[in-house]
Parts: sequence; structure tokens; C-alpha cells
Amino acid sequence: MKKEAWKKRIKKACIEAGTYRDYFDSVITSLAEILETRDQVRKYYQESGAQPIVMRTNKGGHKNMEKNPILVIYEDMNKTAMAYWRELGLTPKGLKAIDEKAMKANQKKASLGDALREIGI
Repeated sequence: MKKEAWKKRIKKACIEAGTYRDYFDSVITSLAEILETRDQVRKYYQESGAQPIVMRTNKGGHKNMEKNPILVIYEDMNKTAMAYWRELGLTPKGLKAIDEKAMKANQKKASLGDALREIGI
């Protein structure tokens, strides 16, 4: 998916979750770029045979099996994207954190009169 399509999708998800703020636009753009690149890496991985394990020859000429470097890059980009999703409140943990912050910020401080009434004065 292209960056602009990702931006629309992410913004829509933020709006639906109730976490969207105008000042998140730069974060949304960064996440969209990461996801576009991640999608390109995945396409390249699929086109190159989607082999999770590849054979590499080291400096000494010995062949070793290792995790496909393309897959490693894809997984790293996924982890980075997940951190952005979380910060935007688009994961259960991220939404919970945002909701708890909002609840604390919206708590009304008692006035002096309310405090005196509570203690019976």
C-alpha cells in the first residue's frame, strides 16, 4: 500500500478510536512511510522466493544456514510500526494508556467548599 493510503487508513483508525489529534499528523506520516517501506520489503521477500532460511558462505568458505536478511528487515520494521501504533492508541495497551492519562487529566479538583463538606465542616 502507498504512503497516502496508509495515512488515510491510520487517521481513520485514530478517529474511530477517539485518539486523533491534529498534532499527530507528523507521527501518522512517519508511520505511513514505515508501512509503505515494510510493504515493499515484504513484496521483495515474496518475489525472491519467501525462504525464511538462506545459505550464506562466510569468509572461511564455510556454508551456514541463517535467517533471511530480508525477513529480518521486515520483522524490524513491523516492530517499529507496532511502537507507532501503540503511541497513537491503536493497540489495546496503547489505548488503555491514553484513556488512563485522559481520565487523570480530566479529574476535577475539589474546591475548598467541597473539601470542607467532605470532612463535615
